[in-house]
Amino acid sequence: MPEVIFNGSDGRLEGRYVHGEGQNPPLALILHPHPLHGGTMNNRVVYTLFHIFRRRGFSTLRFNFRGVGRSQGVFDHGQGELRDAAVALDWMQQVNPGNNGAWVAGFGFGAWIAMQLLMRRPEVQGFICCSLPANLYDFSFLAPCPSSGLIVHGEGDLVTPTEAVIKLVNKLSQQRGIIIDFHAIEGTDHFFRGAFEELEEVCEAYLDKRLEATVEPAALGR
Repeated sequence: MPEVIFNGSDGRLEGRYVHGEGQNPPLALILHPHPLHGGTMNNRVVYTLFHIFRRRGFSTLRFNFRGVGRSQGVFDHGQGELRDAAVALDWMQQVNPGNNGAWVAGFGFGAWIAMQLLMRRPEVQGFICCSLPANLYDFSFLAPCPSSGLIVHGEGDLVTPTEAVIKLVNKLSQQRGIIIDFHAIEGTDHFFRGAFEELEEVCEAYLDKRLEATVEPAALGR
């Protein structure tokens, strides 16, 4: 997996990047869970999301937030990490001029950062969030949520109760033109232990559905 180092706002950031297929591949940025609780870009959920997008021809990047692995800086309670994510997307756009839009995906803390980035970058067309920490952080900034996306949660999650995520999903689903798909996986926890195959299947099916929806109108116009 090609290693990349790019400049963040507070030092160098370490990542793994695969260039997409075709002349103008779309971009996918994958964000890892909480740095102070062992979260890195090599987390299994992050790794799974990375390869889901890679296999579909996206230019795909996962990276370590500041202070993790070989990334410079120190943990900044989300503010600095949001800047890291914005810089990472900037870097991808420089490497992919004329790209065909972008997606963001994240797990836990990374899902919270992904949703904030979604609000700030209109080029982001969709998202996949796993174990969204709806009870731990304020998500009132999603007013309105600018893009449709998928939220996947383990029904046995003891970090964030499923009910808290459903409440947020219902709120976001009231916005016209926005569709939030929610899938709860039975028999698993916050980390999707024992359910990685189902997690992968759910995310792949959703992404394929969205990609097919964007291809069909173009095909009809030819």
